[in-house]
Amino acid sequence: MDKPILIYNSLTRKKEEFVPVEEGQVKMYACGITVSGDAHIGHAYQAVIFDVIRKYLEYCGYRVTYVRNYTDVDDKIINKARELNVPAMEYANKMVIKTDEELKRLGIENATIEPRATENIEEMIEFISELINKGYAYATEYGDVFFSVKKFPQYGKLSNRLVEEEISGVRKEVEPGKIDSQDFALWKSAKEGEIYWESPWGKGRPGWHIECSAMSMKYLGETIDIHGGGKDLIFPHHENEIAQSESRTGKPFARYWIHNGLVKINGQKMSKSLGNGISLKELLDNYHPDIIRFTLLQNNYKSDLNIVDGIFETNEKHIYGFYKILNEIDQLTDEEATGDSQQNDDAKSQIENEFRDAMSNDFNTAVAIANLFGYFSKMKQMLEKKKDVGSLKAMKQAIIDNYRVLGILQHDPQKVIELIRDKYLTKHGITVEEIQSRINLRSDYKAKKDYANADAIKEYLANKGIVVIDKKGVTEWDIAF
Repeated sequence: MDKPILIYNSLTRKKEEFVPVEEGQVKMYACGITVSGDAHIGHAYQAVIFDVIRKYLEYCGYRVTYVRNYTDVDDKIINKARELNVPAMEYANKMVIKTDEELKRLGIENATIEPRATENIEEMIEFISELINKGYAYATEYGDVFFSVKKFPQYGKLSNRLVEEEISGVRKEVEPGKIDSQDFALWKSAKEGEIYWESPWGKGRPGWHIECSAMSMKYLGETIDIHGGGKDLIFPHHENEIAQSESRTGKPFARYWIHNGLVKINGQKMSKSLGNGISLKELLDNYHPDIIRFTLLQNNYKSDLNIVDGIFETNEKHIYGFYKILNEIDQLTDEEATGDSQQNDDAKSQIENEFRDAMSNDFNTAVAIANLFGYFSKMKQMLEKKKDVGSLKAMKQAIIDNYRVLGILQHDPQKVIELIRDKYLTKHGITVEEIQSRINLRSDYKAKKDYANADAIKEYLANKGIVVIDKKGVTEWDIAF
């Protein structure tokens, strides 16, 4: 923790040095997924960003308590369950399990606590009751409870909007019993056939905004260090969380607000109408997790991430090349690892220092990823010259030790190489056995000085995406990408 960490705080709209409430400890909350459908690349982007932030804080020596919730009761969930003719809770539970499995496949570590909204209804009712007692909220004759925005003078400080703007810009029709159009729901009365819980105001369920405030306060306390999510949550969700939480306690709700950008597909917003969404399962079924994480982390987290055609294939090539170099270094024996120990330490220190410089500057994964290309280019040259084996091994270990924070380059190189290679061969309609058979036949032709047929085999393999590499006394092959 000797190097200060700078964080762009959405609340103050500037970079600030990170100083936690309690020295050495970090309390962090990220708004999790509403399980109304399959997890998609946008969910993956946020999950990876906050997974990396948590891991970097731990890397720096902080003890992190990380809460990431699941919203398992919501209008969309109720409507989807009704459409499928299954109970809402049954559908939500199934989707939580499915989403959790997919996040694990992506290399997302479990949060310290992963509460579900429906497990914390009692705390939400207590929270709402306090707001009513303090005059910040009111119940209607219809069984709904609303927060009175005008009672919180600082409303709009996160989104930098005025209350007057909300009146004209958010909702024109006023719900029955609502005093002002900008007031938001804390408790919703149950419609016929909907899931509900008993409350002092009748049968109903919590509003979305109160869920996160109640869970954050229950598991992390009244003032936390970091609260975050996608930038689409700044208004109204996070703005409303601040209003209701600070009205309850009179204390700052969160010291640092972190918001990641959104995902676009070829420059367009993901939407059902355009049919351009990419599910997380689809990504995981087609690409190694390293390729997905590498793609998501090439971007500055505050910026929108534009997924263009071919981006995953390009990064598959990069990851394949990185693992090939790591595998070559693994084949070097310890006896070959000669060299100056100070030089080896310097090689490791350079990687660690550059990693810390990037990540301590507002978690700049884009720079950390860009640095990898320089490291691997240098290691490739060193391998070709067969020198500085000690430095090579030191560099490789430094990459593994530091880039575990990003969740990449942590797998067995041979297994990743085989996985990507097998996928490539299947796509190009050729097998390892056929390749080796044709290379053996080509060697026979060359031995007979039948270069025409030897070249024809090489050309055939090239058309199948296979490059033939002639070395002294041996012929090797690789996929050409």
